[in-house]
Amino acid sequence: MLEFDNVSKSFWTGTQRKVILDGASFRVDLGTSLGILAPNGTGKTTLIKMMAGLEKPDEGEIRRGCKISFPLGFMGGVVAKHTARENARYIAQLYGLDPDYVEAFCRWLCELKEYFDQPLGTYSSGMRARFTFSLMLALDFDMYLIDEGMPSSTDVDFNRKAGEILQERLRTTTIVIVSHQPDILQKFARRAGVLMNGKLHMFDTLEEAKQLYDYETQG
Repeated sequence: MLEFDNVSKSFWTGTQRKVILDGASFRVDLGTSLGILAPNGTGKTTLIKMMAGLEKPDEGEIRRGCKISFPLGFMGGVVAKHTARENARYIAQLYGLDPDYVEAFCRWLCELKEYFDQPLGTYSSGMRARFTFSLMLALDFDMYLIDEGMPSSTDVDFNRKAGEILQERLRTTTIVIVSHQPDILQKFARRAGVLMNGKLHMFDTLEEAKQLYDYETQG
């Protein structure tokens, strides 16, 4: 499980304090995927980094009772001057997994071919997204964190394969996804919340969350 207990987080922008979360409490149990709707600029990425342990709350407590992934697309932990092969094997060792397996899985899924043995710093943004998403799926997590959905890629084969793997993982793992687009959440989430002005409103269904979100963003 993942649990937020009266968690608050804010930043000083230089002119004012921007509140990301104001006393938020919620729990994500394994087996029940969660979607969070939030307009751009409200702190979606900060929220999901807090779930992963990459950002600390100002107040409150975050409890993690399972293995939680790094956020999809997060480049921390990988080194730009190293190749995809070197990065995959290093990350595998950090998580206590077989480096041969993680390397082979990433090679198969992201299909970077000769670029797999080139430094990540030479990659386009789409290639980096494909590699980091492949790396995340190669690792063994109980809960996967996704910021805005699938990586932007023009590679149809990659999108199909990664999408199929992600759908398969839904049967055995839990996904937390944050996005400003309700349609993206529909593919993954059973429960949903809405993040607005530092307040996180939780609902039992995505349809209820969409009603509030549409009212607040279109009203």
